[in-house]
Amino acid sequence: MSDEDSHRPALSLLWRGPLDSCNYGCSYCPFAKREPSQAVLARDRFALNRFVDWIKRATSWSLRILFTPYGEALIWPWYRAALVELSQLPHIAQVSIQTNGSGPLSFLSDCDLSKVSLWISFHPTEIDLDPFVDKIRALHAQGVRLSVGAVAIPDHLPLVNALRSLLPCDVPMWVNAQKPGVSYSETESEQWRAIDPDFDLERVRHRSQGKACRTGEQVLSIDGDGTITRCHFISETLGNLYLDDLSAILFPRPCTRKTCECWIGYSHLVDLQLPQRFDPDRFLSRIRLARPEEMSR
Repeated sequence: MSDEDSHRPALSLLWRGPLDSCNYGCSYCPFAKREPSQAVLARDRFALNRFVDWIKRATSWSLRILFTPYGEALIWPWYRAALVELSQLPHIAQVSIQTNGSGPLSFLSDCDLSKVSLWISFHPTEIDLDPFVDKIRALHAQGVRLSVGAVAIPDHLPLVNALRSLLPCDVPMWVNAQKPGVSYSETESEQWRAIDPDFDLERVRHRSQGKACRTGEQVLSIDGDGTITRCHFISETLGNLYLDDLSAILFPRPCTRKTCECWIGYSHLVDLQLPQRFDPDRFLSRIRLARPEEMSR
C-alpha cells in the first residue's frame, strides 16, 4: 500500500442496478426469475457505466465494492468490463460480485486478481456437481480468490457435502439458511456447520434495533439511480451518490430494524465482530480466514 492509499478514507459500496432477470430458475431463490427485458437491460447498462465513471473520479476514497445484482450479472458483458476496469484503478481496494458462476469467466485474466474476488453460489437444480467443481478448480488454479456456498436445503446436503470434499481446502464455503420459516434441528445444524463453521449465524434473526452497525458510516448501499441508503434492508434515503457530498452523509447510526437476517446486512453489526474472522481485503466476498481444522481436511 502506498502512502497515498493509507491516507484515503475507506468506504465500502454495495451496488444494485435495475437488472431483474436470471438465467437460473431455482425454486427457493428470492431473486427474480423473469426473462430479461431489453429496456431494463439498457437501463442497467447505463446505470452501471454511470457508477463506474463516478468511481473513476472518486480518487479521494479507498473503495471496496460489492455488486449484489437482483439476478445474474456476469452473463452480461458490461459487468465483466466493469470488473476489469475497476480492478485496475489504484484507489480500488476490492471489487467483488455475487454470481452463480455460469457466465463467461475468461475476462478475469484481464483483471488485477489481487483486487477481484467472487462470491459464487452453487445451485444443484441448475448445474451438475462435476462441471461446477471443474469451474471452481480452474478459477482457483488461475489465482482467483473466491468463496463458494449454497442454500441449506436438506435434500441438497449430500451434494453440498460432496462439493466441500472436492474443492481445495483453502476455498472457503458458506451456507445460507433457507428463509423464511425454516428451522434446523441440532443434528441438521451440525451437518451444515461442518461445511460452514459460521452456520449458526444464519439460523437466527439477529436482534439489531438500536445496535451499532457500520452501515451508514463505513458501508453504503447504492441503487441504479444513485440513491443512497445505509443498507439494502432499510429504505430511508440518505442522499444521492451523484449529487451529494458523501462526507456529510457518513456518520454512526444505530440500526432501526428489529432484526437482521441476511449476511450482507448482519455482517456489519459491530457486536458480531465478523471482520476479524475474514480476509480484510475480501470481506465483502465472504472469504473467511482459514481455520486449522479446515486446512487439515
